[in-house]
Amino acid sequence: MVFKSKIKWIALLVLTLSLGSLVVHLSLTKFSSMNLVQYSAKDALSHDFPNVGSPGARNKRLWGAARSLESLQPYANPRNSYPAPNDNNNNGFIYAKVFGGFEKIRSSICDLVVISRLLNATLVIPEIQESTRSKGISYKFKSFSYLYDEEQFIASLKNDVNVAKSLPEYLKAARRRNEFPSFKPQNSASPNFYIKEILPKLKKAKVVGLIITDGGCLQSILPTSMSEFQRLRCRVAFHSLQFRPEIQILGRRMVERLRASGQPFLAYHPGLVRDTLAYHGCAELFQDVHTELIQYRRAQMIKQGIINEELSVDSHLRRENGSCPLMPEEVGLLLRAMGYPSKTIIYLAGSQIFGGQRLLIPLRALFGNLVDRTSLCSKTELSDLVGPEIPLPPDVFQLPHPKSEEQVKEEWNRAGPRPRPLPPPPDRPIYQHEKEGWYAWITETDKEPNPSPMDLRMQAHRLIWDALDYIVSVEADAFFPGFNNDGSGWPDFSGLVMGQRLYERASSRIYRPDRKTIAALFNVTRDDMYHPKRNWTLSAKEHLNRSLSADGLIRQSLLSKPTSFLSHPLPECSCRISSVETTKQIKGKDGRFLCGGEEECPKWMQSAGADRVINDDTESAEDDNDVVEQLEPDRADITSSLTSLIDHDEEWDPND
Repeated sequence: MVFKSKIKWIALLVLTLSLGSLVVHLSLTKFSSMNLVQYSAKDALSHDFPNVGSPGARNKRLWGAARSLESLQPYANPRNSYPAPNDNNNNGFIYAKVFGGFEKIRSSICDLVVISRLLNATLVIPEIQESTRSKGISYKFKSFSYLYDEEQFIASLKNDVNVAKSLPEYLKAARRRNEFPSFKPQNSASPNFYIKEILPKLKKAKVVGLIITDGGCLQSILPTSMSEFQRLRCRVAFHSLQFRPEIQILGRRMVERLRASGQPFLAYHPGLVRDTLAYHGCAELFQDVHTELIQYRRAQMIKQGIINEELSVDSHLRRENGSCPLMPEEVGLLLRAMGYPSKTIIYLAGSQIFGGQRLLIPLRALFGNLVDRTSLCSKTELSDLVGPEIPLPPDVFQLPHPKSEEQVKEEWNRAGPRPRPLPPPPDRPIYQHEKEGWYAWITETDKEPNPSPMDLRMQAHRLIWDALDYIVSVEADAFFPGFNNDGSGWPDFSGLVMGQRLYERASSRIYRPDRKTIAALFNVTRDDMYHPKRNWTLSAKEHLNRSLSADGLIRQSLLSKPTSFLSHPLPECSCRISSVETTKQIKGKDGRFLCGGEEECPKWMQSAGADRVINDDTESAEDDNDVVEQLEPDRADITSSLTSLIDHDEEWDPND
């Protein structure tokens, strides 16, 4: 009996200790969870840079301006006789429907203003189709005012064109009955097309409609005699097209938060867009479902006549030709080769990155301070921009109804005479977690469904997110494009950012990498990218430094200006300070200036601009060798020389 009672006491003691241990653990868990905080990019930046608010030491070799371009100043004012629009000679109204994303909308509106001036017509505020009420946007906004400041747009163009908010009442009914002629011009339409084809019908009907789908409706390069129209494009893009105040306030707030640590930051736009990747055939550079999605879109483009190529192409060969984007991992390695430390603040622009967050993992590993709008802004700040919206029914996935026992027996009886093979196993059901994301349709069907109401609303939201990214990218201390000048003929986000930065301050740090040269560099060290040899790092650094200078500017002009004037608004929208050393004048094959053909700035600009340039020269006199001024050698020579040099060099870590 005594032995049994001891066992009972021991068991009771063990049970008591276990219960006490459980209570202690639960208490610790409760109190420790109260101290958990959500990750905040602002807190992370303040941790890496504790001297918040004080300007840190800035490395001129990484953040300094391109001194060879400091003589260029923004100047888009009319040069010659430029009469204001006359209501007495007005030929009628032009209304337009603009399709496409952020960059296509911005470029198209600039062309519409120029055409209205050319035809002496009144421009009705363009209708942005991505942000109409049918897309489920907030009732507070109309189409144009969802993104831009309508009053500012009208007031700033009063000396250029007449702008009306809508057609007069006596013309609205006729438009609803489709009584007015409408046109769908291409982005390469010439001024003669509008004067000979559209102007007579405008004078007759007093109203014409334009449907714009290609990101523009007027050719990029105009005759020299039409330079004033090019300057009008600049005034529209860089002065009149201001985002609505709420977007501007939050955009400036994001820039302030990035600069709060006292450190400069770099903006990077990957340019990974599904349509562009499908156009160039870059499917094999991705994996799994993303490859199928690109190929599906490419097949659609072939049917529509947008592409006159085969469906399956060698993506790696396209990449070597410079037709595919630089991957985020490659951009990270290039920035490390330039000497950017791992704590560098990088702002990731782009409302949609095709390929998802998986592609950004290597870049985040190289640069821990990689932030975007979601990490700089709260959910409340972002939701306030879109305004109050009507709740939409969720896209609830429902499993197919199971067959009843009678249906199963009926199918079995209709199966035919015995003996028969066993029926195939039933299809595996697709569950809710497999339908997450906009690409879920590919798990069920071979045909892409029409966008749901929620998809249409998200497309409208992306216009606002792109606007925020645009503000931050223009204000960044340096900008690196992942995919621009792609040759598709469509305007791209990076090109518009680079054009505005070039207009506002031509010497701002804008990287203009040649993707073909970069591909050749990575092919040399593809097997050991994270520990390249010393000569590889020097070659990559030399190429990027050259892209910052006048050499990179000339190449940018040759590639981007024929497609989008706003990506290279020089020399029409700039002037040069005569007291500062200028670059040599270089003309293209068509006789137009590629560099150095700017007029001298007015006297009121000369002194202010020269003083600022002299101050910059004094601060960065020791950095004369930051930019390589020599012309770029032939790409074939680069590849061969790189191979011979790098193969006989020892390994060198870029962090050394």
